[in-house]
Amino acid sequence: MPPIPCSLGIMAHNEAANIGRLLARVGASRLDQVAVAEIIVVASGCTDDTEAIVREAAAADPRIRLISQPTREGKASAMNLFLRDAACDVLILSSADLLPSEDAIERLVSPFADPEIGMTACRPEPLNDPATFMGFAAHLLWDLHHQMNLEGFKAGEMIAFRKVFARIPPHTAVDEASVEPLIRGQGYGVRYVPDAVVYNKGPETVDDFLRQRRRIYAGHLEMQAALGYSVSTMSGGKIAGLLLRNLDWRPKQLFWTARVVALEVYGRYLGRQDYRARRSHTVWEIAATTKELETK
Repeated sequence: MPPIPCSLGIMAHNEAANIGRLLARVGASRLDQVAVAEIIVVASGCTDDTEAIVREAAAADPRIRLISQPTREGKASAMNLFLRDAACDVLILSSADLLPSEDAIERLVSPFADPEIGMTACRPEPLNDPATFMGFAAHLLWDLHHQMNLEGFKAGEMIAFRKVFARIPPHTAVDEASVEPLIRGQGYGVRYVPDAVVYNKGPETVDDFLRQRRRIYAGHLEMQAALGYSVSTMSGGKIAGLLLRNLDWRPKQLFWTARVVALEVYGRYLGRQDYRARRSHTVWEIAATTKELETK
């Protein structure tokens, strides 16, 4: 059986600190049933060396192509440029601030050998130090994300999907989540691939945590209103049940868990206020501490 060809899209805004390492990781991926035919980097309003680094990488790897978007118009806009230009029927969408494990792409795309599968999601693992409170918060949230995916589906960070639509809503603040109803609505199945691991960085400050959580919740509320579709993490009851089943009862961890829950509740409150006030998160504020990846 020939390898499954795919187009990889990376949406980037001022990602000079990581884009070179990400492209190198993609180039060194261990592939067997999958072939990365092209790598498209959409650089939106970059004012650092992101574009120069991509051009240098493209000189060594002809699969890499740069689309330069002079003005930052939001990740959804950048993703729609990728959708317009991508040549393959299976697409990978990757955040620019992560590092995939060597077999993540192979594992993420292999399920598309089944014609009924329309979308897959990876397992993000944070590089934060769990011995710190913010590191504990990052691990707690992504562990809950993993547990929820084992029972249902919630995409994030790196996804793969069939090119069966022309664009996502151009003003959405939750790009991966916006793909899910477009795929499910056409009768395709979705699959979580827990051994497709990518490494990312959670917020290291409370301000960045709240900035990120309010934007995501406001985006999910907007999508719910516009498309009538709710992602699995919108259910507070499901999250509470998973949290209680996986609770760490050690005193410090229990106290930290309560603090994380309080921050999440407050972040959702802020997101709801933003949604009611029609505050746009299409071009969102960058959570700067999530960009400080260390080599994994």
